[in-house]
Amino acid sequence: MAVIAIIGTLDTKGREHAFVADRIRAAGHTPLLIDVGTAQPPQVTPDIARDEVAAAAGVDLTEMIARGDRGECVSAMAIAAPKLLKQLQEQGRIDGVISLGGGGGTAIATAAMRALPIGFPKLMVSTLASGNTAHYVGTRDICMMPSIVDVAGLNRISRTVFSRAAGAICGMVDAQVDTDDARPLIVASMFGNTTQCVNAAMPILEAAGYEVLVFHATGTGGRAMESLIESGMVAGVLDITTTEWADELVGGTLSAGPDRLDAAAKAGVPAVVVPGCLDMANFGERNSLPKQFEERTLYVHNPQVTLLRTNATECQQLGKILAKKVNTYTAPVTVLLPRKAISLISAAGQPFHDAAADAALFDAITTELKPEIEVQSMDCEINDPAFAKACAEALLRNLQKN
Repeated sequence: MAVIAIIGTLDTKGREHAFVADRIRAAGHTPLLIDVGTAQPPQVTPDIARDEVAAAAGVDLTEMIARGDRGECVSAMAIAAPKLLKQLQEQGRIDGVISLGGGGGTAIATAAMRALPIGFPKLMVSTLASGNTAHYVGTRDICMMPSIVDVAGLNRISRTVFSRAAGAICGMVDAQVDTDDARPLIVASMFGNTTQCVNAAMPILEAAGYEVLVFHATGTGGRAMESLIESGMVAGVLDITTTEWADELVGGTLSAGPDRLDAAAKAGVPAVVVPGCLDMANFGERNSLPKQFEERTLYVHNPQVTLLRTNATECQQLGKILAKKVNTYTAPVTVLLPRKAISLISAAGQPFHDAAADAALFDAITTELKPEIEVQSMDCEINDPAFAKACAEALLRNLQKN
C-alpha cells in the first residue's frame, strides 16, 4: 500500500481533490491531503494544513492572508510547498503526488513536484496542460494531464478525467522499476549533426563499465543534463554538443540558459568538452526569422526549423564563453577540437562550411583556456570515428585521474 500526496488549493478545489482521494483509496492506496489554499477555509479537512505547509519555509501565513494579496500568497506557497514535499519524500512518507489546478494551483503544485527526484511519480491535472508547459515541468518528469473542463465542480467530464488521473498515479506508484544496474553514469550531449560521434563513443564507454545517458541539446535537454550532473548522480560528462550556447548568444529558440556548462564545475565531475554545433543557432519557420538575420547564411533543416550559421565574431565570443566556463572546472577536463568540421553540415562542401568562423572559434578557445587544461586538436571532422574514439578515451583517462 502506497501513500499518495494530494496537494491542492482546498479552499476552492477541496471537493475535487477529495474525489481523487476517494478514488485512490478505492484502489487500495492511502491518500494524504495537503492544503495549499490561502483564501477561504478549506472545503474538506486536510491531513496537512496550510499553516504547516507555510511553516516549512518559515512563512507567517496568517499575516500574509490578512494583507489580501493573492499573488503574494501564491508565491509564498510556491516556495513553501516544495520544502514540505521534499521533506515528506526524504522521510519516506509519500510514494507519489497528484494535484488538480488552474493557474495558481498549477504554479504551486508543479513547484513542489520539481523539488522531487527524477523517477518519483508526479501527475498534474491542469487547465494549462495543453499549452506551453516548459516553465511548469522544468527538468523534472512531471506528467501534465489536461483537465478539459475547469477544475470547478464534479460533472460527467471532470469525474471521468479525475478518475483516470487517480488511476494513472496509482499505476505509477505500483509500477516496478528495475534499479539493479550499478554501473556508474556518464551523460552525453547530442544533436542530429553530432549523432554519429556520440553513437561511436558510447560503445567504448559502455565496454569500460559505464552506463551512458544521452541528452538532446534542445535547451530542455541541456538543462535536464545539467540538473542531473548537479544532483551528484553522474560520474563523467561527455559534452560533445555545446550548441545551446549559440542559441543563448544570438537569441535562438534552443537556449539552455546562461548556466549551461556550469554543473560539471559545481559537482567536480571529470569531463570532455567539444564545441559541437556551435556553428548553428536554431529558429522557427523560415518566415519567422528575425529581420537582422535575413542576409546571413541559413539552412532550412525542416519546415519548422531554420538554422543560422554563426559568423566569425559570434564564434569568437562563443570560444571565449566556452573557455571561461571550462576554466572553472576542478576535476580533470579535456577540450577536443575537430578542426575540419564542428557539425555534419560545416565540413568542406557543406552549407555551413566557414573556415574563418571556425578558426575564430578555435583560436578563442585555445587563447582563453588556462594553460593547465588539456586541449587535443585533431585534423578531422566531428563525426569521424577517430574523433569519437579520442573523446571517449580522453574521458576514461580523466575518470581514472579523478
